[in-house]
Amino acid sequence: MSVYETQFWKKSYHWRTKLDQIIPKTPAYYILRDHSMFYPDKAATWFYGAEITFDELYLKCTRLANVLVENGIKKGDRVGLLMPNCPQFVISYWAVLMAGAIVVNMNPLYTTDELRHLFDDSGITGLITYDATIPVIKPLCKEFNVPTVIVTKLTDFMPIGKVSTPEELGLEPGWLHFSQILDTTERFAPPLVEIDGDDPAVIQYTGGTTGLPKGAILTQYNLTAVAMTLYQWTVDKTERTPVENRRVFCTIPFFHVYGESCCICWATFANATMVILPRFDVDEVFNTINSFDTFLYWPAVPTMIQALFYHPRVKEVNWHRKFAYAGSGAAPASEALIKRCRQYDFNFYEGFGMSETAATGISTPTCKLKPMSIGIPFPNVDIRLVDDDENDVPLGEPGEIWLKSPSVMKGYWNNPEATANSLTEDGWLKTGDIAYMDEDGYIFIVDRTKDIIITGGFNVYPREVDEVLIKHPKVADVITIGIPDEYRGEAVKSFVQLDSDQQATEEELIAFCREHLTPYKVPRTIEFRSELPRTNTGKALRRVLREEEMKKGK
Repeated sequence: MSVYETQFWKKSYHWRTKLDQIIPKTPAYYILRDHSMFYPDKAATWFYGAEITFDELYLKCTRLANVLVENGIKKGDRVGLLMPNCPQFVISYWAVLMAGAIVVNMNPLYTTDELRHLFDDSGITGLITYDATIPVIKPLCKEFNVPTVIVTKLTDFMPIGKVSTPEELGLEPGWLHFSQILDTTERFAPPLVEIDGDDPAVIQYTGGTTGLPKGAILTQYNLTAVAMTLYQWTVDKTERTPVENRRVFCTIPFFHVYGESCCICWATFANATMVILPRFDVDEVFNTINSFDTFLYWPAVPTMIQALFYHPRVKEVNWHRKFAYAGSGAAPASEALIKRCRQYDFNFYEGFGMSETAATGISTPTCKLKPMSIGIPFPNVDIRLVDDDENDVPLGEPGEIWLKSPSVMKGYWNNPEATANSLTEDGWLKTGDIAYMDEDGYIFIVDRTKDIIITGGFNVYPREVDEVLIKHPKVADVITIGIPDEYRGEAVKSFVQLDSDQQATEEELIAFCREHLTPYKVPRTIEFRSELPRTNTGKALRRVLREEEMKKGK
C-alpha cells in the first residue's frame, strides 16, 4: 500500500473536523433554499449599508429563475455573468442554477476581444451584466445573437433611494432591466426543472500554455461538496460564532472560482452575511473592516493582505479579534508577509485550489501552521505525488500533485483532448504542480509544470500576452514569463525581438498592450533581445528566461 493511501495526514486535523463526509447529490440551489428557512430575517448580503435578508434573497432568486425560464432559458443553457461583486451577482448566480442553466463566469474588466472567445466557446444564450459593460457587449450580443440580456446598475442596490431606468441605461430593444423584473410582491416557487447532481452548473474558464482559456465544468454536486467541505473545515470557528455575528468579507471577485466557492457557497451554507465590496480600494477596505465588530471569514490573496499589513492604517485594527479565520490562496505568501501577519496575531491560513477543483483541495488546519506549506488535504480528498512515470514518490521527494475529490471538475467544456490530458480514467486530476509532502502530511509547492503567471491572485496566460504583442507591426517575436514580485507574487514580463529594421520603446509596446488586455495582464516590463530562446521545433523556452531572471535576484 502506498503511503498516500493511508491518509496519515488526518492526524493533523482539528479535533472537530469530520474525517469523512457524505455529500448529497441534490441541486446546488438547495443550499440557499434550505438555509433561507433557518434564519430568514438574517442579512444575507450587505452592500454599502443596504441589506437583503436570506428570505428576501431566496424570493428574488426564485423570481429571477422564473423570468429566465419565461424568456426561453432551458436546462443546460449557458448564461454569462458579467459583473463585479454586488448583490445582483449573488441573486443571478443562484437563479441561474435554480433554472437548471449553467453559470459562465466572466471578468467585467475584459475587453471585447477577450470576451469574444468566452461567448463563442460557451455558446451563451443569456447574459446578466451591468451598465458599464454595455459598450463592450453590444457588438458581441449582436455577433453571437444572445436573445436574453438583463442589465443592472450597481447603485440600484445601494441605499441611495433611486433606481435606474432602462432609458437611463440605454438598453437595446428587448433587453431587460434587472430591478424592474424583480419588482413584484408575488411569491414564486423554483421552476419545475429536474436537476441532477451530475448536471453541469458552472463553466469556469482557466488556461495554461496551449493558448485560449479552457472551461472547467463544475457540477451541481461539486458546488454542494465545496460548501459542505469548507463549512466542515472551519466548523470549530463557525459553530462557536453566534449566527448574528457570522460575516464573510467579500473582496475576492465572485467571477473567480475562489470568490464563488468561498464567499457565495460557503456564506450561504453557514448563514453568514456577505459583506460585499465591488473593488479592492485600501481605504474603503479599512473603513468597511472598522464598520463591523468581527468577521468570521475572509478569503483573500497575498496581494490584498500585504496591501493592508504594510499600510499606515494597519494599527487601527485588532486583527486577532477582528477575523476568526482568514484564508490565503491563488498565490504563495512570502515568508516576510507571513511573519508580518504573525506580528499582528492575525488568524491567517494558506491553502491550495484550482478552477478544476472549485478552489478547494488542500489547506492549513487551524490547529497547526507550518510556514510556506499549503497545508494538508481536506476531508474526502485523495492525494498522490507522482514522478514522470506516474509512480508515487516517497515522502520528502518532489512529485506532481494528483488529486481526487468530490469537488474535482467533470471535464473541460467542448475539449475532450484537454480533459483526457488532465483527468485519468479513474478520476485523478493531474494538477501540474510539483510539491513534496513531509512526515505530517503537510504539502510544500516547489514548482509548476504549467506556465501560468499568478499576479495579485489573477491568472495570466503567457501566450495570450504573446499573441497581443506579436500583432504589433514592429515585433518579430515575443516570449512572456512571470518574474518574482514582492507585492504581486509574480509580475508579467515580456521579452521582445523586433524586426531587424525597426525601433520601439518599452512605453510604446506597453501602451499597445493596454489597448487589448485587461490591466493585470499588461507587462510591467519589456526587455528587448536580438534573439529569443526556442527549441528546434519553435517551442518557447520560457524556463531559460525564468532561470536568467532568478539568477538576477540572487
